[in-house]
Amino acid sequence: MARTTPPRPLDVEALFPEVAAFRKSATRLHPRPGEPGPRESSMGGPVLWPSSEPWPHCADEHPRTAYSPPRTTEGPVPLVPVLQLFAADLPGLELPPGTDLLQLLWCPLEHDPDFVPRPEVFQWDSACPDLAPVAPSRPDGADDDYLPDPCVLHPEVVTDYPNWDLPDEVADALRARFEQVEEETGWSYWYHLSVSSGIKVGGYPTWTQEPDWPDCPSCDRTMRHLLTVNSREFDGEGWRTWLAVEDTPAEGEIWDLPYEERKLVQCPPDLTIGDMGGVYLFECPDCPDRPLAHRFDCS
Repeated sequence: MARTTPPRPLDVEALFPEVAAFRKSATRLHPRPGEPGPRESSMGGPVLWPSSEPWPHCADEHPRTAYSPPRTTEGPVPLVPVLQLFAADLPGLELPPGTDLLQLLWCPLEHDPDFVPRPEVFQWDSACPDLAPVAPSRPDGADDDYLPDPCVLHPEVVTDYPNWDLPDEVADALRARFEQVEEETGWSYWYHLSVSSGIKVGGYPTWTQEPDWPDCPSCDRTMRHLLTVNSREFDGEGWRTWLAVEDTPAEGEIWDLPYEERKLVQCPPDLTIGDMGGVYLFECPDCPDRPLAHRFDCS
């Protein structure tokens, strides 16, 4: 079943034409529990991997806390698949020449200084005969919050307008109008009309704190947002516009559903980054080696 974000309840650009210049396309991935195959775009499922390449491991020191599960083995920790994305499934996914498959893996143990997983991105040509299905085992000592449950994806292109990333001078000029529209209609630009939530490719990061865009280490330009892995598809306020039409209860609100039923919609892969935060991946498309960087927003 497809997943469809409802139309925004107001015409954003008619009400606030100043934000039109900052619109960006984003692709919400809408993961839902399922049994994806290794040749499908998926989250937390089996992936393709070159048989000539060893599976990647993390050799970092991993701080232990009172809440950390015990480890029964020592040594490097195998990374776990988080996202596998085929460009054919996501029109907005721009990959380096000669590649059409992006994989996000991460070490599911905590890392200093943020006590969150460490992500790595890999890009391949899916037509390479060396690629073979793998389903790596999950390492012991990993927090379940960092181990995504297998999900199929339902990509959907939407329009993002900046929230925290709206330039200060524009935000200041629009502040009174934002407040007036919210008072008259009940719809907030910040919560309901700007940045799409959930796990997505492109668009704007769903910052919950001050934006922290990385600069490219090679050319010093601001890097481009590649993808976001959020803890939730929507939150306690944004659900009014970011809950998919197909997941809207026939009666009542999403919060009226039993917890386990609602969780399958609000947090299908069963991930929690910090206090319902997110992981943001960035790239520099201007440099030949397309450097990557990441940021965490742990709320």
